[in-house]
Amino acid sequence: MNMKWLEQWLGEDWKVTPAGGATGDAYIAQQGERKLFLKRNSSPFLAVLSAEGIVPKLLWTKRMTNGDVISAQAWLNGRKLESTEMKNESVALLLQKIHSSQALLQMIQKLGKKPFLANDILNELLSILEEKVSQKGAVQKGLQYLRSSLAEVAHEELAVCHCDVNHNNWILSDDNELYLIDWDGAVIADPALDIGMLLYWYVPQSEWKSWLKHYDIEMTNSLLRRMEWYVIAQSIISLQWYTTKGKQEEASYWHDYLESLLASRAF
Repeated sequence: MNMKWLEQWLGEDWKVTPAGGATGDAYIAQQGERKLFLKRNSSPFLAVLSAEGIVPKLLWTKRMTNGDVISAQAWLNGRKLESTEMKNESVALLLQKIHSSQALLQMIQKLGKKPFLANDILNELLSILEEKVSQKGAVQKGLQYLRSSLAEVAHEELAVCHCDVNHNNWILSDDNELYLIDWDGAVIADPALDIGMLLYWYVPQSEWKSWLKHYDIEMTNSLLRRMEWYVIAQSIISLQWYTTKGKQEEASYWHDYLESLLASRAF
């Protein structure tokens, strides 16, 4: 979208600048001391996320003459969480709130989302895997594990999962309110998909039990097995993604991480 056109449409001396992000569809609009976060063609899901207090407040949504939809959220004065803060109780509480929200689940179902189960993840992984990655020993071993244990990670209690719980997506406001942003990849899935990534990446294993207690779930063998399965799958996906992007350093990191996961596998 042309930012000059957007400035003219907003009127009253608004200045618009890119907000970054992968899609290039997010903007910061400023008029004196007033600031808005604008996004083009955001999902109707955003309204429910705002109502549930999971993302900054949605102020308005407008449909343009060209069919685009612009949403405006209140600008949040705050900061991204540090990786060391991801083990905090507040993170567990917000993720549990998200996973237990029936309003989120009903809305995402209305938008046509179907459950994204372990079998779907494995099939998607196999469809994107290039030969130069699939032939690596660690990847072969990982795929063998994913296939052989597929039936053991079946889980009936599904929820809305964010799928990218990276610490950069958690925003703490100056008023000490915590939000989880960037919901473009949300799916209906086993909550272990989000929980596993968060615990493996950010929380020492000795503290998993206490973190899960804040989340209000017991650390069972079933949960641990499912977490492990999803993290191994995500590690192979990340290895492929960075290989495709030609980012060798990051690809090497995920290859080594995958090897360490498989070497210390509990199941």
